[in-house]
Amino acid sequence: MTASLRPPPAPPRRSLSRSLLRAVGRYRSLETVPLGRILADQGQRSFGWSILLFAVVNLLPLPFGSNVVTAIPLLLLTGQMALAYPHVRLPGVITRREVPRRGFQRAVLRLKPLLRPVERIIRPRPPEVFGLEAERWIGGYLFLVSAALFLPIPFSGWISAAALLVTAMGLLERDGIVTMLGLFLGLVAIAVTTAAATALFLGARSLI
Repeated sequence: MTASLRPPPAPPRRSLSRSLLRAVGRYRSLETVPLGRILADQGQRSFGWSILLFAVVNLLPLPFGSNVVTAIPLLLLTGQMALAYPHVRLPGVITRREVPRRGFQRAVLRLKPLLRPVERIIRPRPPEVFGLEAERWIGGYLFLVSAALFLPIPFSGWISAAALLVTAMGLLERDGIVTMLGLFLGLVAIAVTTAAATALFLGARSLI
């Protein structure tokens, strides 16, 4: 009697946070790691991985005002998405920029409790969200979220970075539900930033 042939079990899907940790962990002997090398270790220079990486960088405990610099790559990436670029194009001055290896690892580890529920449910669904024209609109929308991150307004940048992070996870796994969740968080980030900027402007005007 011939035993029925069964297809080999599919290898377990590696979580996005674990992929980032493995990429940085390859450079244990280095104190800092160039961003370009982290991106290269992901196997492709896709918009999803790039946005994910720079969103994590913006969640690092950096000095106030650093987001004016760290948000620039996200403005470039999302602008390229909106213009339907076929792949990521970043200048060397950005890809050569180095981040502290331990600080990056700590940021990913701190985010794992927040990312774990999303990573458990994430899967390819509503593919119509990822048509070329739809992705151009998503890129334009994320450009606005990145602009909100760019403004040096206390505390509002964290919401923008979290929105970009969740949206990037949805883009990577082609999960329309998670992508829409990230876009909703982006709307919250834009609203909070706009309200805070308006309050600061009116407060400064009243002092004149």
